[in-house]
Amino acid sequence: MTSGEVQVTQRQWWAWAVAVLVVAVAAAPLVHMWLTNPDDQRLVDLDVYRTGGQMLLDGRPVYDYFTPAPQLLPFTYPPIAAMLAVALAKMSWETAQWVWTAGIFAALGVTVWFAFRQVFRPELRKYAPWLVALLMVACTYLMPIRDQVRFGQVDILLVALCLADVAAKRPWWPRGFLIGLATAVKLTPGVFLIYLLITKQWRTFFMATFTAAVLTLLPFGVIPRDAADYWFSALLDPERLGANAATTNQSIRGMLIRLYMDETLTFVIWAAIVAAVGWYGFRAARDAYKANDSITAVALVGLMAVLLSPVAWIHHLAWVVLVLGAIVGDGRDPMRLKVAAGVWLYYVVPVPWWGVSLKAADIPVVSVVFGKIVQNGFGLGALVLVWLLASWVPKRREIA
Repeated sequence: MTSGEVQVTQRQWWAWAVAVLVVAVAAAPLVHMWLTNPDDQRLVDLDVYRTGGQMLLDGRPVYDYFTPAPQLLPFTYPPIAAMLAVALAKMSWETAQWVWTAGIFAALGVTVWFAFRQVFRPELRKYAPWLVALLMVACTYLMPIRDQVRFGQVDILLVALCLADVAAKRPWWPRGFLIGLATAVKLTPGVFLIYLLITKQWRTFFMATFTAAVLTLLPFGVIPRDAADYWFSALLDPERLGANAATTNQSIRGMLIRLYMDETLTFVIWAAIVAAVGWYGFRAARDAYKANDSITAVALVGLMAVLLSPVAWIHHLAWVVLVLGAIVGDGRDPMRLKVAAGVWLYYVVPVPWWGVSLKAADIPVVSVVFGKIVQNGFGLGALVLVWLLASWVPKRREIA
């Protein structure tokens, strides 16, 4: 290595260090806001995870316990998640908060790196630290990412696991292992098994399925009572996840429930729309895979995880980071950059809550019709994003 090469390496090291500092400073107000929240409002989902781990340490039933009032939240994840949460339960509450928050930003960093990898083409590679810092700061203030910090959620970690498994060029782990792990911890990443199946990635599919199966069956040998409680009782109760009609549920089912139609009619309409959206979305993901656009494919599958799920809270839309990366592409198309900026802004502002305020204003017709539409803004927006990735992005790709 020449002295010039050493100097470049040192400059890059310092650039990355400064980039990390920039992200930390930019994220500090958000982190400070939520980590200084009152105890009963602070990182409430992280408290759920720790409680699940603590129940195992105490030998108490995981799925019979609720976090203290006023939250009263049950553990809703598969039993393997409770086993993994034992590590969190062994930490002090203060330590767990900082470790988990740091993990959120580490996972966001991995997601940004893979999602926008096409931007880091040779002529821009020397600017990579600054580009990553800029993108990290921008994505930090997306509402689904802000909610990761607010609630201490796990979604961005699952996004990073699935994305890395698909997008890593030479993974040091068996490809499919991370998707299997994510699916075992939280069921919604299981949509990637469908994606692997329809794209005929057989080796990856079998590894993901094998990993998910092993991690699902393992608790039956270690904590059989809790495993049985989850799979034969807790999983079958959708109300354990919270009020399904709440504004934060932006899945297709959530949007339909808020129309307050007959329950049977709601189910029939939901099933029909899910079938149509699923067919369209997975077909588009397969086409993106064939076009060697793995980021668009993963973004589409991630949107399927949100839209097709019976319950999908706003923080589940952490997949929008990938959507932005897919729209931006290699960064050469000004139109794609403008659309990405618009999507970014749309998911920064609290659109669904504007709808709630509009409904509360009780303006004839406007409140009833437009208030409801705006209340469902993020879910409807996700449907538009599916179309953008399935139809518009390929056309822009052809123009380029």
